[in-house]
Amino acid sequence: MDLTELKQKQAFICDMDGVIYHGNNLLPGVHEFISWLEENHKQFIFLTNSSERAPRELQQKLGRMGLEVDESHFYTSALATAAFLAQQCPGGTVYAIGEAGLINALYEAGLSMNDVNPDYVVVGETRSYGYEKIEKAVQLVFGGAKLIGTNTDLTGPSENGIIPACRALMAPIELATGRTAYYIGKPNPLMMRIARDRLGVSRSQTAIIGDRMDTDIVAGIESNMETVLVLSGVTSRQSMERFPYRPRYILNGVGDIAK
Repeated sequence: MDLTELKQKQAFICDMDGVIYHGNNLLPGVHEFISWLEENHKQFIFLTNSSERAPRELQQKLGRMGLEVDESHFYTSALATAAFLAQQCPGGTVYAIGEAGLINALYEAGLSMNDVNPDYVVVGETRSYGYEKIEKAVQLVFGGAKLIGTNTDLTGPSENGIIPACRALMAPIELATGRTAYYIGKPNPLMMRIARDRLGVSRSQTAIIGDRMDTDIVAGIESNMETVLVLSGVTSRQSMERFPYRPRYILNGVGDIAK
């Protein structure tokens, strides 16, 4: 496949899980890809739907894998969710089901925790999920709290295989309440707009690289950006055929761009 046009793009929006790493394992070709971005003075941002970690933690995670990337290159669905809620309801309160990356983002945006009568119930990825939290969330939604999800991912890749993600955790709450959550992460245009604003580059000069057809690729298509699907995550050539749209480029991994 001829990648000449792709390599001429000025900016790259990159997913992380399934593109840069699986869990704590760096994927093949990532070192070469990051070096290529820096050597060719490309603008880039890691835009992840995962809400578990803050940018500093993501930076440190890559550092442990031998990649030195400045903290400014990371943006998460947790940050986007916090910014959205702070704009919608300044000084509002939330009941949050999630990890430190989400909780800290909400606090830093001026929101506070409330398990009695919050304005919002917010759900992100977490490994401490149980019936009591589901029950509390359902009660609060019935009490008037609005339901927010950090992203629409049903599953995510890990070093041990596919694991449940935000929308899978949200499902019991949506089913029990009959309410549909509003999801902030990709493919919501909010996330894409934030990424482009941070890069300061036009859509025509930007490419999005991801492993998911239902978030990364559709987000790129709907935002009129070049789309690159890598087969290093949850999507295979076979599963890709289930979707009524296609990416412009299909690569085995990001290392193909640096070749």
